[in-house]
Amino acid sequence: MPEEPAARKASGLCAPEEPAAIKASGLCAPEEPAATKASGLCVPEEPAATKASGPCAPEQPAGPRSTIGILGGTFNPPHRGHLALARHARAELGLERVLLMPAHSAPHKGDEGDPGPRQRLEMCRLAVGDEVGLQVCGLEIERGGPSYTVDTLRAVHESHPQAELTFIVGADMARTLPTWREPRELVKLASLAVAEREDGGCEDVSRALAPLQAEVAFLGMPPVEISSSLVRERVAEGRPVEELVAKAVAEYIAEHRMYRAPVAGEAVADTKATASQAEAHARAKAAAK
Repeated sequence: MPEEPAARKASGLCAPEEPAAIKASGLCAPEEPAATKASGLCVPEEPAATKASGPCAPEQPAGPRSTIGILGGTFNPPHRGHLALARHARAELGLERVLLMPAHSAPHKGDEGDPGPRQRLEMCRLAVGDEVGLQVCGLEIERGGPSYTVDTLRAVHESHPQAELTFIVGADMARTLPTWREPRELVKLASLAVAEREDGGCEDVSRALAPLQAEVAFLGMPPVEISSSLVRERVAEGRPVEELVAKAVAEYIAEHRMYRAPVAGEAVADTKATASQAEAHARAKAAAK
């Protein structure tokens, strides 16, 4: 990879002419995952059991000057672009590690064929594998309900009060950050690392974030033209996706028949099941009168 420029601050400076184009959006615990505790930071790649310090505990406790990047999203599914962004942010910003933080349910998105939070968590674990510097955090999955970034950052800060946190986000989402829950508190808890789109736009992001007085770095990385929706579309069309997602993730998707377009027989079966459930509900309601 050619030499990449250092991160630049948001005070009117822009990333290079060819900035990144990647979304910060953005897997499956085993069928019977081990229980995780509500405190702590993040589990690495070990799905079978979590350590005593909680669902996101690193293999070694974070030191007093630990630097942690957080890449959130639905990861439906996680793809090679997510991993490229995590790696690039870690290298460019000198982060000790980057946590992939799959949301239980995103406040700003529909289900879009969501296979469920546990499956998305497991796919994240499969995508990361044993790669040094990347970990998967099940904190939002364990917490349940809508996943608000400010709540997640508070939880990480409480378990690692001395750590410096960086929230990694795409330019499109960064522009909307002032409308998120408690945006001023969010930028107090973490600095921002913004991955720009191919058409640039760091000035727009800077203007949008200016009222928050956030500490912002624009990541200088080449475009990665992959999205989770593209992966889902290809699977539904019966096309291979190994070039878009990690091999283990592609195998998991195939094994669990995820994102597939329903065939005629399955559609009929689903329709009959729905009709039967409706009839049963109507009979029960009539009997109760």
